[in-house]
Amino acid sequence: MRATNYDQVLPVKRVLATAIGLAIASLTLPALADESLKLDSVTVKGEQEGDYKTESVSSPKYTAPLLDTPQTVTVVPQKIIAEQQALSLRQVLSNVSGITFTAGEGGGGSGDSINIRGFSANANMQIDGLRDSAQTNRTDTFNIESVEVIKGPNSVFGGSGTTGGSINQVTKAPRLRDFTQIGASIGTDSYRRLTLDSNQTLDGLGTDSAFRLNLMTHENDVAGRDEIDRKRWGIAPSLALGLSEDTRLTLSYFHQTDDILPDYGVPAIDGKKVAGVDRESYFGWKNLDKDDIKTDSFTIKLEHAFNDSLSLQNLTRYSQIDRNTVISASHVNTTGVPAGNYRPAGPQAYGRDVNSKMLINQTNLRADFDTFGLQHSLSTGVEISREDYDRLTYNHGLGTALYPTAGYSLGNPPGYWNGAVNKTMSADTSTRLDNQAVYVFDTIALNSDWDLSLGLRYDWIEGDYKNTALPAGTLTKLDTRDEELSGRIGLVYKPVDNGRIYVAYGTSFNPSAEYLATTGSGVSDATSGLDPEKNKTWELGTKWELLDRRLELDAAIFRVEKTNARETMADGSTQLAGKQRVEGIEVGLTGHVTERWDVFANYTVLSSETLEAADTAAGIAREGQALANTPPRSFNLWTSYQLPAGWSLGYGARYVSERNVSSSSNAKLDSYWLHNAMVGYKVNDNVDLQLNLNNLFDEDYVERVRQTPGTGARSSAIEYGDGRSAILSATYSF
Repeated sequence: MRATNYDQVLPVKRVLATAIGLAIASLTLPALADESLKLDSVTVKGEQEGDYKTESVSSPKYTAPLLDTPQTVTVVPQKIIAEQQALSLRQVLSNVSGITFTAGEGGGGSGDSINIRGFSANANMQIDGLRDSAQTNRTDTFNIESVEVIKGPNSVFGGSGTTGGSINQVTKAPRLRDFTQIGASIGTDSYRRLTLDSNQTLDGLGTDSAFRLNLMTHENDVAGRDEIDRKRWGIAPSLALGLSEDTRLTLSYFHQTDDILPDYGVPAIDGKKVAGVDRESYFGWKNLDKDDIKTDSFTIKLEHAFNDSLSLQNLTRYSQIDRNTVISASHVNTTGVPAGNYRPAGPQAYGRDVNSKMLINQTNLRADFDTFGLQHSLSTGVEISREDYDRLTYNHGLGTALYPTAGYSLGNPPGYWNGAVNKTMSADTSTRLDNQAVYVFDTIALNSDWDLSLGLRYDWIEGDYKNTALPAGTLTKLDTRDEELSGRIGLVYKPVDNGRIYVAYGTSFNPSAEYLATTGSGVSDATSGLDPEKNKTWELGTKWELLDRRLELDAAIFRVEKTNARETMADGSTQLAGKQRVEGIEVGLTGHVTERWDVFANYTVLSSETLEAADTAAGIAREGQALANTPPRSFNLWTSYQLPAGWSLGYGARYVSERNVSSSSNAKLDSYWLHNAMVGYKVNDNVDLQLNLNNLFDEDYVERVRQTPGTGARSSAIEYGDGRSAILSATYSF
């Protein structure tokens, strides 16, 4: 088993503090000597804060501005991330309606588990347009500029998967101005945070060269979950070299270390916590459970402009995640013990030592040209990737024979294991996933009123699976091969300069190997030879820029269909026999209502249904049922107002309606409203203060759910969202 040392967190804090001090010293002295440099830094500060309204997405695959893109795309910008002090990807995505979160699974992998429009997006993560498949907790945004959510089946953009949509994190890059921001935060629940974001232009080194450094150290307990604590630190340097007026090379490195006590919530049946269980109760073993993560990635981006209408971009990334996790499910057995007691059920002190590696290269060629009187904005490219996943699973020998005969109290679980421990290896799993793809996108201006948007992508996917059961040494080897064409077509009508009406159709596919490099699962004797699942979407929408183009109003109606979902039959075989459908409405409002008032709001209505299912399990009838964890209605709002004398106010609300715990029962999770607030004060040109109050009314709400109803012999589990908390932040900019 790979051994990783995570005892360097405190020394790293001292190193980070020293680095910040050196940055202050090196950048302050020239600023004091050159007044013009100081004035430039103040200007850049405004640029860093940005705007709520985003004009375009980062990927060159999108050949038109967002206003002219025939698809629902929501971008959470840096300004909102900073105003909310949103640290994790899950917190950022809480700004987007139609997204829900699933509880972590021990055997299938734990970490971010995200649903878009009712379908899993776990294998549809990207960073700067490159796949980021590893199953992990994306806990910090210290190096994130914005997060883009592209909704609907879109394998043409993201490759396999993308049934409900995909998520792209855009990282911070060097800029052409000098600035430094130092941030410090304290808060309730032992919240402590220190960050540095420093950018320095490199005069005399090439053309428009710059270096940027982001640093972070953080620790906190979890509001409402007193036993849970989290620590992490990270560093992200990036260097942009202008090799000539037309050629630019950017080198980026990212490292983050996490030391987390995993939290699998509290036992529940039918989406409600088991009677006698307290919201804050911890059902794991603090001396055994852990989630130690080391993430490293190195990216090379080369850009060259042949002329004003033809450019080339090449992206290469190597990334590696080492993750050693020990989890204890919060499933309980309340049968055969005195009332109010339980025995643990499900995996206890179950370990997964995982190493994930990815090497990916993407080349994009952009061209603007005319043919036969038609204007084209064309993007074509090639993507090649290899992902390797190695996992060693083990356990600590906990079991019914070691638990007290009367069990433990539901109201006071022990939280610490005092019994015998017998660490045993159970399986060694290795997988490989190779993907090659070619694609082309074209936005054709048919005339001044009509645009035609086209996209095609062809994927070749090869997967290998090898599992050795321990200690017997039984070996299982499987492989998969898939080839698939994905497409998208959209027609945009421009009745006026500031308004668009569009209709679009797109497809996507889910091969058996979709999660092979994410969780090492999905490929078995029953599935390795199956064709991919197929998905398609129709969308009719409109986009309008209002109030002198300061405010954008978007609306769309859509339907997503999965036509051949994998189903387990009565004889144990798997067939492409299922059919699911989600249809709904999306409305979004983003931008400036006035020069002082910003708003970011969206509302989603979803109607989901299982149209066809095998229904082989006794007593289960899924046909006609709504999909699990897919709320019929969800709403998100964040708004801020700039007051006189340097004050600012922010308010956020999130609503999620009742939704099914699973797709095989009528059990419902309760609806909830969540309220947040922010107060900011600009002390002077260099110092900003900000107070964030989260979950103002200390709402007990289920944010993540294990998608099974549970029984008395083995409960399910729910994971509550964070309780009420307060964070005070100070930012020093120069």
